[in-house]
Amino acid sequence: MEHILPAYNDPLFSILLIITTGLVIALATYGWGLYKQQKEATNLLNFLDKFDSAECVLDTANMPFESHMFKPLTLLAKAFENSGEYHKAISIYLYLIKNAEHDATKTELMERLGTTYLHAGFLERAKSIYVEILRKKPRSRKVLYELGVVYEMMHEYTKAQEVIEPLRLLGEETHALQDFLELSKINADRHHSSEEKIAKLLSLLEKNPLLYREIIASLLRLDTRVAWEHIDPKRMKEILDILWFLPNSQLDLDIISSNTQLSTLYYAKGYLQKPMAQSGIFSLDMIAKARENGCESADLQFSYLCKKCKQSFPVSFKRCPNCMAIHSVEVEEQIAKASTQTYHSLL
Repeated sequence: MEHILPAYNDPLFSILLIITTGLVIALATYGWGLYKQQKEATNLLNFLDKFDSAECVLDTANMPFESHMFKPLTLLAKAFENSGEYHKAISIYLYLIKNAEHDATKTELMERLGTTYLHAGFLERAKSIYVEILRKKPRSRKVLYELGVVYEMMHEYTKAQEVIEPLRLLGEETHALQDFLELSKINADRHHSSEEKIAKLLSLLEKNPLLYREIIASLLRLDTRVAWEHIDPKRMKEILDILWFLPNSQLDLDIISSNTQLSTLYYAKGYLQKPMAQSGIFSLDMIAKARENGCESADLQFSYLCKKCKQSFPVSFKRCPNCMAIHSVEVEEQIAKASTQTYHSLL
């Protein structure tokens, strides 16, 4: 009997048992990994099926995929996005995601798809894409930032502020963004009085001077007198368009007449009769000088440059429509022929 029973204490038997156990665990782990990978792929396809609709104007349903098509199609999608043909870009990105082999590639393409939905104004879809990416890749700074932009554009400022915390934990500088969102939240608040909102705005302006343009515009909507008390003639260039389009009813002539730069602006505009030409802004001084010499056909036209991406736009913005940067608007003015069109306040 002693020779029939297995030698459990035999070192060789122990080694074989360990090896066998290791192989079983390895096979089980490998099998679980394959199952999980297939399940993730199925879940992704099911997730993406929610975005297949008539908006995808390219017929990719029956298009066979080959690996060499990947780069040209990616470039084509980006070109469509840059030209504003978002539906075509979306169609290509969806097709590429479904046919991509590597998870990293799929994630990168989903980030591009989310950005395209964001620029196209499909905010709910952009949010869904970003949330899905963060489920697998919660430390993605770009996705967190753009999800915050989506919440902001949906006027869900509390959720946008919640996104700031993980960005801060990842080492990002978030103070400027926090103040920017706080300003948006104050402006959208319908529960507090004008006096309370003004107090918050002034406190925020003292804390962050970069918000000067936005806060002055907000104050002019709430209380013209308070706004003029905080207008800094030395920073007139930053709000030149706002001041230029202000109606007579919102002017504080006492403050204007006591400052050479402001007096020059409103003499050039035609609201004051005393000749002035010392604003320090070339276009404005030229119009004032021309008016002094009897020429009243000159006017100012404005465009708005993003200091970060250098794109120019015909209307003002708080966030750059192209790169989504904050505090990046630069007002550019040029002399133009006056028209009979009635100007309206930018407020």
